[in-house]
Amino acid sequence: MEKVLNIVSYPYLPFFSGGQKLIAHFNQYLGEQCTLYVAGTTDNNASLAKNYTFYPLLSKSKFRYADFNSFFRLKKLITDQQITTVIIEHPYLGWLGWMLKKACKIKLIIHTHNIEYERFRTVGKSWWPILKLYEQWVLKKADTVFCISDEDRHWMIEKLHVDQQKCILVPYGINQQQNPTDKKECKTLVCKRHGFDSTHQLLLFNGLLDYKPNLDALKMIIEQINPLLLKSSLKYNILITGKRLPAEMDELKAWNEHHIFYAGFVDDIDLYFKAADLFLNPVQSGAGVKTKVVEAIACGTSVVSTATGAIGIELSVTGKKLSIVNNNDWNRFAEAVLKTADEQIDTPQEYYKYYNWQHIAEQVIKTSL
Repeated sequence: MEKVLNIVSYPYLPFFSGGQKLIAHFNQYLGEQCTLYVAGTTDNNASLAKNYTFYPLLSKSKFRYADFNSFFRLKKLITDQQITTVIIEHPYLGWLGWMLKKACKIKLIIHTHNIEYERFRTVGKSWWPILKLYEQWVLKKADTVFCISDEDRHWMIEKLHVDQQKCILVPYGINQQQNPTDKKECKTLVCKRHGFDSTHQLLLFNGLLDYKPNLDALKMIIEQINPLLLKSSLKYNILITGKRLPAEMDELKAWNEHHIFYAGFVDDIDLYFKAADLFLNPVQSGAGVKTKVVEAIACGTSVVSTATGAIGIELSVTGKKLSIVNNNDWNRFAEAVLKTADEQIDTPQEYYKYYNWQHIAEQVIKTSL
C-alpha cells in the first residue's frame, strides 16, 4: 500500500473553518485508501486524527513557515517510514516540499484550496505580486497539483503556465450520500433553541467572521439585503453563526428587532444547515470555492449567492438548489430570496456522487498515487 505524508502548516484538529474541515476530512478518507502520516503543528489535538498517524513536527510559532529545522525532522520521518509521496496543504511550505523532493527522491503534490495570490489581491493586500511569483514557482516544481475547482485548474494552466497534465481536480467533499430526511425536525430544534417561530422562514449565514470577505458579506446582509426584506411580507429570521465576530458589533444585539440574530460558533453546523430554509452567501471577495455553499446544498438547503460566492461550484449537479445573482445587485438578491424561500426542492442525487469524500479519495488514489 502506498505510503503518503501530508504536511499541514496550521491547526485543523478540531476544525472551525471550511479549510480546516477540508483537511480533516481529506485526510480521514485518504487514510482509508493508503498508509497515511500527517505532520502538523503542535497545537492540534492528535486524538481527533482518524485513519492516519499524526506527528506534531511543526512549530506553532508564526516563524514556522521559515523554520529550516523542520526539514531535518521531516526528512527523518520520510526515511524511517519509507514514504514515497508528500502532499503539502497550500503552497506556503512549497520550498520545504521541494527540498524534501530533492533530498528524499519522493513525489511532491501541492494540495491547493484556491489561488492564494488572487485571494489576497481581492482583499487589497499590496504584496500579492510577490506571492504570485512564489506560488507559481511552487506549483511548477510540484509533480502534481490538486485543484479544488475547474476554474482554479484553468487559472493555473492559463495564467500561471502550470503543465495541464499535472493539474488534477480534487473538489471539496461532503460526507452525506443523499438528501436529508430530517430537515423539518432540525428546524424545529434550532427554532426552539433560539426562540424563533418555526413557521417563519429561517435564513442562515455562516463563516469565520474575522475574515474580511465573510465580515463584508455580513455587513451586506445588515445594510443592504435585510432592509429590502423588511419591506416585503416575508416572515423570517436571519441567523448568523461563526466565530470571532468583532466585539464592536456587540453580538448583533442592535439588529435583533430587525430579525437578525447571532448564535456564535455552533458545534454541529450540519444541524443548522439542515434547519435553514435558505442559505445566504453575499460574498464578493476572496478566491476559491466557498465551502459553506457546498455544505448547505449537501444538507438539502437552497442557496442564494453572488457570482463571486458561487465560483468553483459544479453547476451541472446543483439543479435548482443554487440561485446566482450579480455582485452588488442587492435588489435582485432580495428578489431571489423571496422567490426561493418557500420552494421545497431536493438536492439532486448527482450532487452527492460528485462531492462525496469517499469517491474523491478513491479517485485521488487512482489518478495521482
